[in-house]
Amino acid sequence: MSAAGPSLVVPAPAKINLFLHVTGRRADGYHTLESLFVLIDFADTVEVAVRADGRVVRDVPITGISESDDLTLRAANALRDATGATVGATLRLTKRIPQGAGLGGGSSDAASVLLALNRLWSLRLPRGELIRIGAALGADVPFFLGGGAALVRGIGERLTPMSLPVQWIALAMPRVHVPTATVFAAPQLTRSSPSAKIDVFSEGYGYNDLQDVAAANYPQVRDAVRALQRTSRAARMTGSGACVFAPFATERDAQAALASLPAEMPRRIARTVARHPLASFA
Repeated sequence: MSAAGPSLVVPAPAKINLFLHVTGRRADGYHTLESLFVLIDFADTVEVAVRADGRVVRDVPITGISESDDLTLRAANALRDATGATVGATLRLTKRIPQGAGLGGGSSDAASVLLALNRLWSLRLPRGELIRIGAALGADVPFFLGGGAALVRGIGERLTPMSLPVQWIALAMPRVHVPTATVFAAPQLTRSSPSAKIDVFSEGYGYNDLQDVAAANYPQVRDAVRALQRTSRAARMTGSGACVFAPFATERDAQAALASLPAEMPRRIARTVARHPLASFA
């Protein structure tokens, strides 16, 4: 890291959608959703250092992510613009969460930068203000600023904190990038799932309304879904894909489920996390 000011190295954890229902479409084209988000212990890492010159830069390029598309840079600039901060930041992102996997990697990176700079720049912004700034960066960013598992409604801005038991997650990660916009634009997408009447959900509740569209267009996603559904009726795609998961009560069961996957498919075990590791930063 080239900057010499105070610095932090922070995690940016992934999420899974235990279910994802598309409940409607607004006049402005945005889809309304109802989804249960939970953090997992699979994360990118962001190193953030203060610069005295006021510039926001990244220390090293990131394969496949231009500076204009880099949500960490956009987050730092948005925070500086919203607060009038006169210092800057150097950012170094280590990517582990695959792009286009439905695991929220880019949104989580942005949220961790906002939280880290809230502390490094001594801004002391409340969580609600960070969520307001983050919502303009992406629909999933508010969740990663919220602190823990949440029922998410609207276009991602309405969060209801939830308490969930720890689960072990078998993750299948097909080597494809599923563009979110393409999935939401598909004419066959279900856009009228009913909203839940109460905020209590049984194990395996619901569905992912985006799954059928993604599986129809990406055979690797279809194969991952079919394989993991042989081990768990709760197996499904997360987000807009391509990652597919199955929850289990034990690490041993999750590990056994991965044996059902095609030999060439990347896989890993994760565990759900009750609280964001940076929750105290706001």
